[in-house]
Amino acid sequence: MKQVVSLEKARDDAIFGSKAVGLGQAAREGLPLPPGVALSGSIVEAVASGEERAIKRVAKSVRPLQRPLAVRSSAVDEDGAEASFAGQHLTLLNVPSVEHVRSAVSEIWWSANSDSAITYRQRVGLFRRPSVGVVVQSLLDPEVAGVMFTQNPINGADERVIEASWGLGEAVVAGLVIPDHYRVGRSGEVLERTPGMKKIAIRTLPEGGTLEEQVPAELVERLSLDDDQLGQLSGLADRCEHVYGPARDIEWAIAGGELYLLQCRAVTRTGA
Repeated sequence: MKQVVSLEKARDDAIFGSKAVGLGQAAREGLPLPPGVALSGSIVEAVASGEERAIKRVAKSVRPLQRPLAVRSSAVDEDGAEASFAGQHLTLLNVPSVEHVRSAVSEIWWSANSDSAITYRQRVGLFRRPSVGVVVQSLLDPEVAGVMFTQNPINGADERVIEASWGLGEAVVAGLVIPDHYRVGRSGEVLERTPGMKKIAIRTLPEGGTLEEQVPAELVERLSLDDDQLGQLSGLADRCEHVYGPARDIEWAIAGGELYLLQCRAVTRTGA
């Protein structure tokens, strides 16, 4: 079994982790993903241990990807309905070069073995040592990004709930802004549009990493999505449910006028 594969070839959760396999399924179904590769847990550990052969193998695999890169954890048992691991395992955005991927992969391996991550695993009933795969993808420079639930996560209503803000979606995921809030019915009818307070946008830095940029005053409360974009998101929700099943938690971005899927996982059940 290859230890580094394109996302389309990531099929085994026990080798590449849940996130990589989920994205692999999306790629095989033709969903709009940024290009990327999946690294197995064993090669991630080898890179973290400083094994030169593994480091060179990973560098060769990511070299064809357009830079900058996003490097994300893909542990074997993360992103399930019982335990999402949100905030426990590291994501590194705007990794500027192939040479920086080694340190990014090592940081992610160590984050998954941190005291807080191990404590979380024990709390949700996972007591074995984590196997941590990694996903490396080209990083988008989105105009707007956010999250979408294919069913209302509060009351279970059969509608899409979308939250959006300017720039990278981490501003929404990390709770750094009050995002715009939308509800869209199954028929595509927009049921609610509520402007947020989007005072900052997370942007990439030329040398790598990100910064919190002040949003111009006229954009702070301006709605970030139009009806056409909401229709595209509703269509993406349909496609994700067709591939993965109901009750999905989706991360998405619009870059260069195109809609991309970044992640699709089961909605974590209350109490996980």
